[in-house]
Amino acid sequence: MLCSEWVNPHHSSPANNILSCTDIICCVLFMLIIAGYMVVGVLAWLYGDPRHVLYPRNSTGMFCGVGQNNDKPSVMYFDIIKCATATNIMAAALQGLQCPTTQVCVKTCPSEFWILPPSAHFPGAKPADFFNQDYCVPSFQLKDTKYVTMDIGNKELCPLFYMPTTSVLGRCLPSLGGNAYNPSNFPSNFTLPGLDVNGTLAAIRNATGDVTNSFNIKDVGLRIFEDFAKSWQWIVAGLVIAMVVSVLFLLLLRFTAPVLVWVLIIGVLAVGAFGIWYCYNEYMSLASSSLNFSNVGLTTNVQVYLQVRDTWLAFLIILCVVEAILLLALIFLRTRILIAIALIQETSKALGHMMSTLFYPIVTFVLLLVCVSYWGITALYLATSGAPVYKVVAMNTSQGDCSVIRANETCDPEMFNSTQYPTCPSARCVFINYNTEGLFQRNLFNLQIYNVFAFLWCVNFVIALGHCTLAGAFGSYYWAFSKPADIPTFPLIQSFMRALRYHVGSLAFGALILTLVQMVRIILEYLDHKFKEAQNPCTRFIMCCLKCCFWCLEKFIKFINRNAYIMIAIYGKNFCVSAKNAFSLLMRNIIRVVVLDKVTDLLLFFGKLLVVGGVGVLAFFFFSGRIQTPGTTFETAALNYYWMPIITVVFGAYLIAHGFFSVYNMGVDTLFLCFLEDLERNDGSPEKPYFMSKNLMKILNKKNKAPKTS
Repeated sequence: MLCSEWVNPHHSSPANNILSCTDIICCVLFMLIIAGYMVVGVLAWLYGDPRHVLYPRNSTGMFCGVGQNNDKPSVMYFDIIKCATATNIMAAALQGLQCPTTQVCVKTCPSEFWILPPSAHFPGAKPADFFNQDYCVPSFQLKDTKYVTMDIGNKELCPLFYMPTTSVLGRCLPSLGGNAYNPSNFPSNFTLPGLDVNGTLAAIRNATGDVTNSFNIKDVGLRIFEDFAKSWQWIVAGLVIAMVVSVLFLLLLRFTAPVLVWVLIIGVLAVGAFGIWYCYNEYMSLASSSLNFSNVGLTTNVQVYLQVRDTWLAFLIILCVVEAILLLALIFLRTRILIAIALIQETSKALGHMMSTLFYPIVTFVLLLVCVSYWGITALYLATSGAPVYKVVAMNTSQGDCSVIRANETCDPEMFNSTQYPTCPSARCVFINYNTEGLFQRNLFNLQIYNVFAFLWCVNFVIALGHCTLAGAFGSYYWAFSKPADIPTFPLIQSFMRALRYHVGSLAFGALILTLVQMVRIILEYLDHKFKEAQNPCTRFIMCCLKCCFWCLEKFIKFINRNAYIMIAIYGKNFCVSAKNAFSLLMRNIIRVVVLDKVTDLLLFFGKLLVVGGVGVLAFFFFSGRIQTPGTTFETAALNYYWMPIITVVFGAYLIAHGFFSVYNMGVDTLFLCFLEDLERNDGSPEKPYFMSKNLMKILNKKNKAPKTS
């Protein structure tokens, strides 16, 4: 049969089941969504133009750095002051995309102060002797012009002044991070109309705003890149050490888990005992204090409350109660702790037989990277869909009569001629926005929502596929009666192929439920941000409650999905049946679930602390020069910021440890569910033998009965 097969029938294991395709309707729906997602991507690619975002534009809407402006990557503003002082309608219409001043593409940004001197207005003065052709409008040629300098300035054909600027994201903006704009270095003859030197400098600073405050970012970025280029070999070495330590820690848990668990438990109790002793000492030392809560009242100074004797008494009582609860839990739950330790050891043993499972997170990472890249590219192309719209705009309404310009009058930048408006010399054909007419353009917002929905569904499906694949591999290990002889060959690959062949629909079903909840959370966040200022306290409270409820619901669904995928990998049933069976099984063993979860969390937290902390400390001593490495050419003094490689190593070590430990955590959860199923399905008879390890059988006082001999 195409959608069914037998899987390793042996004894009474769940592997003795017929696998068949599950949740076919959801599988078909998921495939249709993927096909639609591809169609949206193709349409976005056909209609979109990412150059709108990646490259700056001049006043006519032409891109800088591409096409005929390939050698002119930056855009220069004739009057940067207008970027901040514009309050006219045109500035609002541009929505921040353009400044109300002429902009031209230039090869390099100006590096010095210059202002048109008074001698340029003398009779007979040639504009070509004063203006720089590189900074003028490309269609205007100084050597052939009949305009005088005043006309050139009024028509904004060339800038009347410019200043030292730096290219930031292709925009020439004042580089206030250097010394050029220091008042002592500011040219005395460089003043804007109606302002002195200090007023001119202040106007420039206000015009550039927050952007100019971060002008050193480019230099810092180059220095950081230089540090990475000098130390990348040692960064890779640190990450390799993190990987080796993570793998060794997980494999050695087979032998060290009992010791580590009990040491950590005793350590927690010891910390509690120390807290009780410290609180008692502080309580006794304040015996002569007359302060109490009625004297202190409400204050934001926490130190005042620490001078009150009753504060330490409250801490003492709370710690004593917590310590007593922990001791009682340790006494009554010791058997369940032993079971948790045995399952942890068994997971470590399973990893030793299936080392390939440790590297499956790389597959998940690559698939997630594909999803994120496709979503980002599609969103970019959708956002830049539509032809550019140009309109006639008066750059300076104070010059002449500009009422001749009709409202929303469109134009063609290549055919536009300002002489068509003789009474308004500052008339320009300026890019305004992108065309929103047409069926595709009118539905861009809906397509962006579809893009987000399909992206979330794909991401959740990839994560579900990883869970099901690992669960299938660990499940095949547990239900192998004679280990390692009965463990399938290439269990990870077999589990991956089984999940893709039979359970795409079930995995897509679980991912769809989670995606719908995440979409509701996104909508709530959007509404909260949109109407934040208009909300009253009651509305904010309701919104906060809704966000909290759906956050909890998302966490609960993730928990249900995770265990449902394990049951799908074991039994091959559909999503709803698997989720119901998994939840019922866990609820029947809720105490074991809590104990195993907390013990595993404690152990893996210690492991992450060991890996990240150890590698981080080693990186700190190495990159700070406290550890000398003879025979190497690396020198700490050559680094600009030695902390950047340290941060990179620590962050990378955390990601590596998290990836390896997530596999281990999935293994523990899978073996735990298999263990619970084993207890309920089997009784140790020859027909229904236990598949659990001898250590687990010893803890539970169970054993497999030998078959009767005739």
